[in-house]
Amino acid sequence: MIYAFYFFAAVLVFLGCQSLRGGINYLKFFRRELAKPKSDFTPFCSIIAPCRGLDADLPENLAALFRQDFPRYEIVFAVDDERDEAVSIIKSLIQENFVPAKIVVSGKATGESQKIHNLRHAVLEVSGESEVLVFVDSDARPNETWLENLVAPLQDKNVGCATGYRWFVQKRGGFSTHLRAVWNASVASALGANLKGNFCWGGSLAIRRETFDKLNVREAWRGTLSDDFAVTRRMKAANLPVYFVPQCLTATVEDCSFRELLEFSTRQMKITRTYAPHLWKASLIGSFLFSAIFWTGIWLLFVLSNVHFWLTLIVLSLIFSLGVAKAWLRLKAVKLVLKDYEKKLNRQLLPHLTLWIITPILYFYNSVCALLSKKIVWRGIEYRLTSATETEVLSTNKS
Repeated sequence: MIYAFYFFAAVLVFLGCQSLRGGINYLKFFRRELAKPKSDFTPFCSIIAPCRGLDADLPENLAALFRQDFPRYEIVFAVDDERDEAVSIIKSLIQENFVPAKIVVSGKATGESQKIHNLRHAVLEVSGESEVLVFVDSDARPNETWLENLVAPLQDKNVGCATGYRWFVQKRGGFSTHLRAVWNASVASALGANLKGNFCWGGSLAIRRETFDKLNVREAWRGTLSDDFAVTRRMKAANLPVYFVPQCLTATVEDCSFRELLEFSTRQMKITRTYAPHLWKASLIGSFLFSAIFWTGIWLLFVLSNVHFWLTLIVLSLIFSLGVAKAWLRLKAVKLVLKDYEKKLNRQLLPHLTLWIITPILYFYNSVCALLSKKIVWRGIEYRLTSATETEVLSTNKS
């Protein structure tokens, strides 16, 4: 048994070295992108923001869309019901600001997610002047240069789309809130300089209108639940690169309970299993391998003696040190971008350096849940993920 442990522990050390190398490249990529001169590419853009219900600090999130340092753009808010709680906030912001904006009421979805239904209606209502379509989630809070930076890579017509990603920032903190941030951070660091390996995130995404129409993305969305996976698949099928913009790593400022943590992380994995089963399988196997070996090693420290105790301690120390170094590099890179949240990010340091040894257990739990059920609840609506092109709406107003 002990030699089997050493073998698999060596595999974890190797993977840890690879991960650390990725962390170094991640930081270098952030620095390189931030050093680029300001772009002068400023086409007319349409920001499309699907909304449903009241996110934490929704007024602040949506107000950020009106404060973009960009010459000409419009905002199209998409809701399913004009009585939605978000509508009054949106109307107040439209009245208080000078940026052209409007509300599109899409009605209730039947064979696709409500977000997809809203997006499919909203893209039909953008200005005829619009050259670039920009999509943003209502729980994201972009800074003033977000639009400028997100659109800049599209100056190269060979780029399929440009994307950012979320970074969870705590309000008060707490174990569940920090664990979710660390869980999500491992996904965020999967993006980088590899244009062919990047994926789209629908919460911060820009695409030329002509590319959107050429790839028939609106039709690709039909019947789906996930906007970003559908766009990613179209990009890969067309062999178009996805450009990750570090400056568009966008803060989501909120806390969560343990129940909300489990709901969020499991929902993400169920979506992944439906739209990218190879990634789900990798998560299932990888999280099990790490959890089984690392925590078996911890147990062995209490039962071994002599040379095997010290060998086990050395191996576990190596695995832990490599993970700590990767987490530190990742957070260092993020702090280069989210400067407005420096104090909050400083308070994330200890959780990011320690909780990553727990997240594989959570990933394994999420992966098993995704194997056992295709049902999710998202924004009060229960869905069944029948396939990558079929989504069944089961019921609404779920808590």
